[in-house]
Amino acid sequence: MGMIEVQYGKDLLRRDSAYEPGMTSVLFVDMQRIWCEPNLDPTHPQDADSYYHRRLRNTVVPNQVRILDAARKAGCNVLHTIIESLTLDGRDRSLDHKLSDMHVPKGSPEGQVIDALKPIDNEIILPKTSSGVFNSTNIDYVLRNLNTRYLIIAGVVTDQCVDMAVRDAADRGYLVTVVADACATYSQERHEGALRAYSGYCWTTNTETVIDRLNGLAAA
Repeated sequence: MGMIEVQYGKDLLRRDSAYEPGMTSVLFVDMQRIWCEPNLDPTHPQDADSYYHRRLRNTVVPNQVRILDAARKAGCNVLHTIIESLTLDGRDRSLDHKLSDMHVPKGSPEGQVIDALKPIDNEIILPKTSSGVFNSTNIDYVLRNLNTRYLIIAGVVTDQCVDMAVRDAADRGYLVTVVADACATYSQERHEGALRAYSGYCWTTNTETVIDRLNGLAAA
């Protein structure tokens, strides 16, 4: 089945419509030390030789660094979600996070974005205490204030927090791009299954394609 086009004002939109200057944002999901450095996550202990950390180290983080560099050069808005409580004791966490024993105290070093993607001035960090960033932050309000139509998503994990961001963003009217080789979960099977499951909510592509488009914005 080919891509369906929809009239939106004077524009004819598709899920893979070309990005537009001033209307494109990049969202990095949960790229924090606790989830991206070996043996820091108490809920999913993974050593450096696990599939997950090898994929992060060899593929996902290098690709995200390239996307981040291209987005900055193109003048795109860059946002980072992090799982972090508003309190030290985590009493503000969602019930699900309490039942899952998932708690990153406010201001904790392991909750910071990894150094490779460290936010610079004017890049937005949104702390959340749920899987879905649209459920526990004001990201929708922020993206609309930024005039965002095209939302590029990369991060961890593919079948949980990335999944929620994709579906919720699509439901709110954003044209979502998922960068498949800039996302990871705990097995290749889970990763590929997730991408298939929410393919109807987004355009799934790769790092090279996204960078080419961002470079086109920079040139424009």
